[in-house]
Amino acid sequence: MKRTIVRIVLFLCAVGIAFFISSGRSLTQKEVVRNAMSEQQIRKSVIAGTWYPADANELRKEIRELLDLARPVKIPGNIIALISPHAGYAYSGPTAAMSYRQIKGQSYDAVIIIAPSHREAFQGASVYTGDAYETPLGLVPVEKTIANALVQIDPVIRSSMDGHREEHALEIHLPFLQETLKDLKIVPIVMWDYSLENCQKLAAGITKAVQGRNVLLIASTDLYHGYSQEECEATNDRTIKNMLKLEPEQLCERFQKQELQACGAGPVIVVEMVAKSLGADATKLLQRTNSNEVTGKDGGYVVGYASIAIYTKSSDMQTIDKASKVGVDMGLSDDDKATLLTIARQAIECAVSGKSAPKLTVSSPILNEQRGGFVTLTKHSQLRGCIGYIQAVKPLAETIQEMAQAAATRDPRFTPVKKNEVDDLHIEISVLTPIREISDVNEIEVGKHGIIIERGMRSGLLLPQVATEYGWDRTTFLQHTCQKAGLPMDAWQQKDTVIKIFSADIFEEEE
Repeated sequence: MKRTIVRIVLFLCAVGIAFFISSGRSLTQKEVVRNAMSEQQIRKSVIAGTWYPADANELRKEIRELLDLARPVKIPGNIIALISPHAGYAYSGPTAAMSYRQIKGQSYDAVIIIAPSHREAFQGASVYTGDAYETPLGLVPVEKTIANALVQIDPVIRSSMDGHREEHALEIHLPFLQETLKDLKIVPIVMWDYSLENCQKLAAGITKAVQGRNVLLIASTDLYHGYSQEECEATNDRTIKNMLKLEPEQLCERFQKQELQACGAGPVIVVEMVAKSLGADATKLLQRTNSNEVTGKDGGYVVGYASIAIYTKSSDMQTIDKASKVGVDMGLSDDDKATLLTIARQAIECAVSGKSAPKLTVSSPILNEQRGGFVTLTKHSQLRGCIGYIQAVKPLAETIQEMAQAAATRDPRFTPVKKNEVDDLHIEISVLTPIREISDVNEIEVGKHGIIIERGMRSGLLLPQVATEYGWDRTTFLQHTCQKAGLPMDAWQQKDTVIKIFSADIFEEEE
């Protein structure tokens, strides 16, 4: 009986080997990769198709559009950490994009992402030490050297799936990172307990684990959650002001007392602690907003968002002097500029209160000359209105007064500015030179010229400062001006397109 069984086994083995040899088939490269992936520990996406698009092309397009609209901010040093929001892209995407625009094209040994746990309560901190997180844009590998070292440092820092299973607050950042960084590797950390002791232990562990490595820290957090727009703005004011102080111990105390509000309080505290230990000594608010401002709602449930850079001030950073500023000098004195800024602010205050602008009496000859001009309003680094006269049709002081009111109340892209927003507005004025048509685009100097593109009934204008704020070259500047006109991006190359240029004396209120 035993001999019979042995013969059967040998026969089946022989048949199998013969079949394999006769087929002459080997595994394809895709099958090898698929088999290898099946053996890896992959944390699959749980928010694709809800918090952001599930289709890779659609997701990539949305992120690139958000990044394209985000402007680079002059940060006088080396960014060590970012505080960035984690709502769906339709809500906090523009604010998050401001964070990731600042590090676009950089390369790090690892990005340490710390997110709060919204669905699971646990002590300590949970580090995912598997192989990768997955998004529609592909796999994001875990930097295992740091991750494995981290979980050996203190018992409160554990290798675990706790907090990672269904959490959106960490995953939401990954597509942005995939689109902005080279050779991305991450260390994913989720925490629930933000007691001072827990924050200190996690911060100490991270600091030790990343010694000698070039890392970026990210704290994932939204701010106020509730039903009062007024309370949202007031609470966010307090919270952001305290986060910018870079005093994490005091920040923790105020979070514990519920004087401040952030669902990612723990990640913010820990990231500030680690950033300071790595030499960070300064912060900069990149952008702040809330869900009502983004969606145009008035009332209902509202959530606050902010992007903040934490950096090490560099002694080598040179301050931009007047000779290298955007635009040109048109002979306006400092007193002339201060007068125009005052006129603009008073005009806005009157407009939002339903009052007539005050009668102008200016003695400076240049302010009585007919000049074109634009008034640009921003709120928390976000455009809030921009309108101007292209041609010199009125005295400059009158032009600025009228355009300030128009920017605040008649820009069709925005709802009219409300009284409670005026203090948060930042005013920039551009006094224009005469406009001239050109036949050679090589005449355009980025940083000096603005562009007007006209074809048929369509026209678009971008001020000189726009190209430098977004880091565009001449071609990109031309393409975006075409887009502003509602034309194809290559319309500037077509014969029936008229291209005009101008410059401007550009100045703004002090921060």
